[in-house]
Amino acid sequence: MIPLVATRRMVDMDPELEAFVPFFPRADLTDPVADRKIYSELAGARPVPDTTGMEIEDRTVPADPDVPVRIYRPLQAQGAIIWSHGGGHVIGDLDTEHPLAIRIADGAGAVVISVGYRRAPEHPYPAALDDVYAVLTWVAENAAELGIDPERIAVGGHSAGANLAAAVALRARDEQGPAIRFQVLNEPGLDDRLETWSARNFTDTPWLYRDKVARSWTYYLGSTPATQYAAPARATDLSGLPPAYIASAEFDPNRDECIAYALRLLQAGVSVELHQWPGTFHGSGAVPAEVSQRQFAEITAAVRRALAH
Repeated sequence: MIPLVATRRMVDMDPELEAFVPFFPRADLTDPVADRKIYSELAGARPVPDTTGMEIEDRTVPADPDVPVRIYRPLQAQGAIIWSHGGGHVIGDLDTEHPLAIRIADGAGAVVISVGYRRAPEHPYPAALDDVYAVLTWVAENAAELGIDPERIAVGGHSAGANLAAAVALRARDEQGPAIRFQVLNEPGLDDRLETWSARNFTDTPWLYRDKVARSWTYYLGSTPATQYAAPARATDLSGLPPAYIASAEFDPNRDECIAYALRLLQAGVSVELHQWPGTFHGSGAVPAEVSQRQFAEITAAVRRALAH
């Protein structure tokens, strides 16, 4: 008998996306160094958008240790978004995120501060969270020098980067830190327990599947028990958080925790825009398909609206 998940994937996946599935490398995170190289090569094959009229600057945020950032400043920027790349907390960096950061800055009309946070397993939790929070604090404290309205700062990211954005929003609320205008959580990994239906059943989905998710959580948590700042789904109180845009992919182990988090935010009185994208899989937004273009356009539009006067 063909498993239910496999049957649904063959029947319901977007045909344009399905054509790209054979070209995705396995990259199962068993060898982080090798998988970083694979991911860098994959990202390097993407075309880099035109940057005419956009200022791009590498800076170092003073912290312990210092945090590298890349700042993208389009003409007539409306506010700023601190953006964290995906990669299961293990792979990805400023260079692999470069094409996407350009497109976000251009499409949203916002300054993008892309964060080169420390990665697991060499630097487990809370290293990455500390890095992104240090950048948030630095941006807020230096908003005038950066030409940014301190009342129009958002946080966002994809996958593990979205986990960090959600965690930073929780931490800023609890520590009375910098004000965050908006949070963008694109296919976030929020729950280390892997108890949802999608986390239990999506064992062979493209790019991301249960075993890979479990491995990334093991690397990220190290020997530290999970808290709400490591796995935001564990937070018992979601009130007082910034409005959110949350997107999930149909064939993604993270799918159900994304939707559950959105519902809990709504129940806590937080405004949420939630979009469940049918026929997609985790990371399929990187593929030049029609549905991927719609996904990206919706994210940038949400950021533009949130940061507008």
